[in-house]
Amino acid sequence: MSHQRFIVCLAGPTASGKSAATLSLAQYWPIEIINVDSATIYRQMDIGTAKPGPVERRTVPHHLLDIRDPSETYSAAEFCTDTLRLIEDIHSRNRIPLLCGGTMMYYKALREGLNNLPSANPGIRRELENEAAASGWPAMHAQLQHIDPLTAQRLAPNDSQRIQRALEIHRITGKPMSQLLAEQRPNQEKPWHYVTISLEPSDRAVLHERIATRYHAMVENGLVAEVEALFNRGDLSESMPSIRCVGYRQIWAYLKGEVDLPTAIEQAIAATRQLAKRQLTWLRAQPDRHIVDCLSLNTVDQIQDIVPQYWNAPPR
Repeated sequence: MSHQRFIVCLAGPTASGKSAATLSLAQYWPIEIINVDSATIYRQMDIGTAKPGPVERRTVPHHLLDIRDPSETYSAAEFCTDTLRLIEDIHSRNRIPLLCGGTMMYYKALREGLNNLPSANPGIRRELENEAAASGWPAMHAQLQHIDPLTAQRLAPNDSQRIQRALEIHRITGKPMSQLLAEQRPNQEKPWHYVTISLEPSDRAVLHERIATRYHAMVENGLVAEVEALFNRGDLSESMPSIRCVGYRQIWAYLKGEVDLPTAIEQAIAATRQLAKRQLTWLRAQPDRHIVDCLSLNTVDQIQDIVPQYWNAPPR
């Protein structure tokens, strides 16, 4: 496989310094960033997603930011289509695409291909949301445990989005999602080989402190007002993927009067730490990843030592 068939993916948990690393790399390589993030795709959601700002976007081109209204959805299939198109376009301009982000479902779809699962059914989704509103997501998780224990055991009882999807698939097909996934082995030709550089903390307690510090800074910088603007639109709800984003749904609950603000902040920090744990679990299951300590003082130097073997272009 020739070097130009390699695509480098800079992955890591939230608050691991991925964005800062890409800006440093842009000083030496003609890169363009393809964002692998299911939250930064949304317009009007800047503070809580830690979206790259105007200075960062002027420093290095970013793609797949602000491409959806918060009322809209964006699937892994759409991400794959857009990313493959962007890779070709960036290469055609003699520049280097760098995938960067922490939505592991998107990386998985690119690396392994997409399973042919049924599309979303709005009627069934509303039905499930109504059931969850009445009984709670832990009860829905118990329902999933009964019909699809393999899927249920890998989902947290409050993982509403994935529980809903698994139950939806069962109601559409009459089969457990785990069975359908076992039956379907993607057989798609992969035009690129994806190489993962994984930013992982040598001390998880330090990452946890970073997460708390960053979220408090988001609140100080206007996160509540940002969520309130979405809340006041009147066409959004906590059942939508945009509002389900970690850090947003907790402030949404505060605006609904369900919790006070200090509680919402603590819940958001706890949920973000759980997200980081899931991200690290997925990354550590990738046997061919290059591990870089995101807490090191020479993180960028370590990345610089790795990328030349995959990028044909010399550093500038």
